[in-house]
Amino acid sequence: MSIALPGFADPVRDAQGCFRAVLEAMATPGSLHAAGTGLRAPEPLDPATAAVLLTLADADTPLWLAPDCLPARDWISFHCGASVSDDIARAAFAVARALPDLAHLHAGSDEAPEDSATLILQVRGFGAGKPLRLAGPGLAAPAALTIDGIPENFVAAWQDSHTLYPLGIDMILCAGTTLAALPRSVRITEG
Repeated sequence: MSIALPGFADPVRDAQGCFRAVLEAMATPGSLHAAGTGLRAPEPLDPATAAVLLTLADADTPLWLAPDCLPARDWISFHCGASVSDDIARAAFAVARALPDLAHLHAGSDEAPEDSATLILQVRGFGAGKPLRLAGPGLAAPAALTIDGIPENFVAAWQDSHTLYPLGIDMILCAGTTLAALPRSVRITEG
């Protein structure tokens, strides 16, 4: 039973460390950071995915889980206090192991672009798979990120979402105990 699995061993220190990793990943798109080391995550979540949820999700952040992530629902509700919504458009955070249609996520509004959703996408890994070229704020020069587990249409879907900038979604990619981030400001092309 996944609810019996513990959360962070040291909740304050571990949440601070994960928050710092997410901030650094957002500030430098494509950079890789450790998260969830030592955390026993509920199936089907990887430790980094679970760590991001423990750090960012709470009772005030509506959460959407892809159907294949629902086995972790009780653990998330118990440890984060987050309510799980069936409506992806209302979610502050969305968790998936396959890319959902980004157009269904809340992109913010002209008055409050910061109210957009963040997609926490669990992928198979980094360093093998689809190479991407990243450019934009936080990068002095274009950077490369290779992701195993994103679909062929990922770049086109990202570019469609990027046309809404400064609206749009932010993405945290998780694999094992590693995370990377793609803030809405980054431009992505095939690498």
